[in-house]
Amino acid sequence: MISKQTTKCFIFGALKSLTIKYFIMKNILVTGSVGQIGSELTLELRKRYGNENVVAGIRKTQPSGELKESGPYVVVDATDIKNVSEVVKEYKIDTIYHLAAILSAVAENNPQAGWNVGVNALYNVLEVAREFNCSVFFPSSIGAFGPSTPLDNTPQDTIQRPTTMYGVTKVTGELLCDYYFKRFGVDTRGVRYPGIISNVTLPGGGTTDYAVEIYYEAIKNKKFVCPLAKGTFLDMMYMPDSIRAAIDLMEADPSKLKHRNAFNITAMSFDPEIVADEIKKHIPDFVMEYDVEPVKQAIAETWPNKMDDSAAREEWGWKPKFDLEAMTIDMLKAIGDRYKGNSW
Repeated sequence: MISKQTTKCFIFGALKSLTIKYFIMKNILVTGSVGQIGSELTLELRKRYGNENVVAGIRKTQPSGELKESGPYVVVDATDIKNVSEVVKEYKIDTIYHLAAILSAVAENNPQAGWNVGVNALYNVLEVAREFNCSVFFPSSIGAFGPSTPLDNTPQDTIQRPTTMYGVTKVTGELLCDYYFKRFGVDTRGVRYPGIISNVTLPGGGTTDYAVEIYYEAIKNKKFVCPLAKGTFLDMMYMPDSIRAAIDLMEADPSKLKHRNAFNITAMSFDPEIVADEIKKHIPDFVMEYDVEPVKQAIAETWPNKMDDSAAREEWGWKPKFDLEAMTIDMLKAIGDRYKGNSW
């Protein structure tokens, strides 16, 4: 027979658990929510925190499918501070995942727009976060490094002299986030993403996007023309790991974060030949040729071959779940199933 005291303790424990769960519930805004990372991150956040608690911020491109139907979305032009402020106030936002950006190769063709979206928009988000006491996640990139950075086992703290506008905006963003934390106490956190590989969102003009395109072309045509040269090693990561990294960092104990912003994270490093060979294990007649694009190749050669992500592992327990073999199996299955169903 269960005593009254035991019953009371059980009820108190359950209520305490519910209280803690309620307390950590967040009202989240994701800028750039229809982008490569944003579209999948928004859905995962909705699963964790509730559909109505995660607002998809869009600029021009309308959301579709599950992203549109599963929760609220609103026009947010991060380059307009008044617009950002109004949205944060209306939806009582306390956490912002600021993913609005122009990718590397695209930013080189329009550096003015790259700066405006990459820096001015972030400044606006940080100012609004300061006013409304919001936490901010800002994704930096391997693009924040340059030719004078050590390419192998790139340290967490090292020289950063990028030669692209995209890279310049990322370094500036890292510094801005550090400044707003130290000067105003804004809870800013971020990672340096490697190339991100997704089986859901199509490439959007990034230097590492060949590693997404190669899987689609392998399924559709069994042939791929690679824009990067053989031997061009770059850090890469499968999308599920990149999403988990962002959320895990934002949920991490702040007292353990020595760096807080711009953590190196990675899962695998390969060149085009290595990923092609992995695909051939499943599609033996797959063929890859090379037609090197000078702009993308020049950018890739200034980025790390492999980053040292020990700081992220030590400070908040970062550990990827997917290596190249596991990712390739999952990518080919997902894209193959979609191709058979003609849902491109």
